[in-house]
Amino acid sequence: MNRVTNILNIQYPIIQGGMGNISNAELTAAVSEAGGLGTIGCGTMPPTEVEKIILETKERTLKPFALNIAITVSPYVAELIDLSIKHDIPVISLSAGNPAPYIPKLHEHGKIVMAIVASVKHAQKAEAAGADILVAEGYEAAGINSSLELTTFTLIPQIAQKVKKPIVAAGGIGDGKGLAAAVMLGAEGVQMGTRFIATKEAPFHPIYKEKLIQANGTDAIIIGRSIGRIRRVLNTNYVLTLMEKEKQGVSLQEFTQHTSEYYHVNGAKNGNLEQGFLNSGQVAGLIEDIPSVEELIDDMIITARNQIHSGLSVLDQLHQYSSKDL
Repeated sequence: MNRVTNILNIQYPIIQGGMGNISNAELTAAVSEAGGLGTIGCGTMPPTEVEKIILETKERTLKPFALNIAITVSPYVAELIDLSIKHDIPVISLSAGNPAPYIPKLHEHGKIVMAIVASVKHAQKAEAAGADILVAEGYEAAGINSSLELTTFTLIPQIAQKVKKPIVAAGGIGDGKGLAAAVMLGAEGVQMGTRFIATKEAPFHPIYKEKLIQANGTDAIIIGRSIGRIRRVLNTNYVLTLMEKEKQGVSLQEFTQHTSEYYHVNGAKNGNLEQGFLNSGQVAGLIEDIPSVEELIDDMIITARNQIHSGLSVLDQLHQYSSKDL
């Protein structure tokens, strides 16, 4: 147990990242049932659609789960906050915008607030605004990313030095070694998106999962940099078309249209890679199988413990060598 598990009332400090309009009850509940924190990402879905997923998730698990609201993405932020209050969802994750205006109301209704941050400045502002947990997301992550392009390995220790609230690391994490590394850097938990796609319970198209297994370390690429809208996706035919549009000077409006949640859903759920895309973090290069969510989380915890123990043994050996030198 640590501060993250205590605050969230979960067994393991492993959190599912918000997945926008492809979020679903099956995967959310599976993560929570396995001891982590499942998350429903709202994307651009209307409250009525999000509510259906909430109700189905409650039918599948009695354990805590979160609602992720992307502030500058969803046109229904106020309504979604009211929905979280109506259905007594204990944890709200706020991303893609300034969380400060929403935290007082969420706290008033007893919500735990997680804020997604991408720099020390963001983290300090979110902490000052009252966020309970800071999810520091590195540039390796899938989907929409910060234009600051700070990597997880450098971001976590910088933030850990400057804030007192517990930190969760996100971006480039998909196994127990990643969890152990995050803890060593100063985090008290991890958030994962891409790795949970390639699990048995995740109701996505088989092509999506197969593409993740086949992917190497360079297949998760960046689009949108030329217009300041960075998104990390798998290299597919549709993505190559988008990259060509960028070379020709695509407008922000056109790029936004062609990377809307419609095309996200068409790729991830329908397997249409000619008219749809697949979000993916760089961790895709580590994915080699499709376990159940429970198997994945259990293996992560065992591996992380072993990795930390091995690391301490290596440090002890180094200390012995340095002592002899003296």
